Amino acid sequence: MKKRIVSSRLDESSILTDARKLLAPQIIDRSRRAFLLHSLTLGGVAMLSGCNLTDNESVETALSSMSRFNDRVQGWLFNPNAMAPTYPESMITRPFPFNAFYGIDEAPTVDEESYRLEVTGMVADKRSWRLEELRAMAQTEQITRHICVEGWSAIGRWGGVRFSDFLKRVGADTDARYVGFKCADDYYTSIDMATALHAQTLLTLSYDGAVLPRQYGFPMKLRMPTKLGYKNPKHIQAIFVSNTYSGGYWEDQGYNWFGGS
Repeated sequence: MKKRIVSSRLDESSILTDARKLLAPQIIDRSRRAFLLHSLTLGGVAMLSGCNLTDNESVETALSSMSRFNDRVQGWLFNPNAMAPTYPESMITRPFPFNAFYGIDEAPTVDEESYRLEVTGMVADKRSWRLEELRAMAQTEQITRHICVEGWSAIGRWGGVRFSDFLKRVGADTDARYVGFKCADDYYTSIDMATALHAQTLLTLSYDGAVLPRQYGFPMKLRMPTKLGYKNPKHIQAIFVSNTYSGGYWEDQGYNWFGGS
């Protein structure tokens, strides 16, 4: 049977309908296609109008191109001086939801005494850090909203070291493009340097006035109220500064890399 080719004369509505029919049977929760499908705008439809919509590879290529374009637009629009909203303590969500790609019983247990934070890449000081050293740095708190790509949000109280202060302390090259993270639960992600230097980006060591609990990312997580939840890595073991794009756990499955909230 010949593959059906969509004519460029079809209107955008017809093309979008066909694209959704093709993708729908394969969509699973948090899947690459499900996430990118939410970004299927008329601009993306115009791209698809020249594609064979029964060819999965063509659709994947078009959707990936749209996502990369979206990353560039979000990066261009990002204002490093604009602050995310903060909230009074009375609005904190209790209990704050647990969320990960595994069940709460599978959250990693990290030994505090033996823990060392590895710092590599384009930094002057590549020594490892103990938790007591990080806790000795100037601390700050924020009550901000965590926004999940799954459609829910929650407000929490986070405390720790401004990440910009930490990057300055280790002599990071702030002209580098990326900061990457590797975690104890095999999660990994990377962010743009502008977000890394944002005043509300915290290397989080506490939650609601107490040591950061295991379910929320002990020994530390990166808290960024300017990013969607999946961009906020937990159980961080290594930080590296680089000009090489390193993707991320969900990003490599098709989630938008910039991930702005």
